[in-house]
Amino acid sequence: MIFTLDILLIPLAYMIGSISFAVVVSKCMNLPNPHSYGSGNPGATNVLRTGNKLAAALTFLGDALKGYFAVMLVRVLLGDQSLTTSLSSWVLCGVVLAVFLGHLFPIFHGFKGGKGVATACGILFGVNAILGIATLSTWIIVAAFLRYSSLAALAAAVFGPIYFVFLFGFQPMGIALLTVCSLLIWRHRSNIQNLLNGTESRIGSKKTKS
Repeated sequence: MIFTLDILLIPLAYMIGSISFAVVVSKCMNLPNPHSYGSGNPGATNVLRTGNKLAAALTFLGDALKGYFAVMLVRVLLGDQSLTTSLSSWVLCGVVLAVFLGHLFPIFHGFKGGKGVATACGILFGVNAILGIATLSTWIIVAAFLRYSSLAALAAAVFGPIYFVFLFGFQPMGIALLTVCSLLIWRHRSNIQNLLNGTESRIGSKKTKS
């Protein structure tokens, strides 16, 4: 019975991840559907193109909190908030992957999700605060100096798993986080091409959907 209850946490995490806060916030604030302008990506960076900084901030916060909430919920239910054993828990690893996949392919929004930067950030903070701070700091530094949100996300995705190994060594959770970061990089493949071509939009710039 315990096994059955534990495994149900994985589809629950997917459902949580499927809540697109870009869409929710935009509807609540009477903004256009984020799929209809800019990059068409339902994420904070695209919402920022409306000029509404509050909406963009709320989108980032909501998407981050759903990742954090899903991880912390499982940690509490597993009774291991200190992470002394749950880093090797297949349930927690499954939840990490499920909530992220929910964001990428949300069942509530026609499987058209975001690129996962905020949700990945929330997941990392849920796993460990120091891990989250280190990875978020990497994003902030790159974004502040180069003004490319995509490049900052790619840098954070590369360094996130490295920070994890430095803090905890080789654990099953490390594989789950490496998978999340690899998916994040894959979702940014068009941005990578734009960066190479010199056509990538900088933070705060407006872009017409092609």
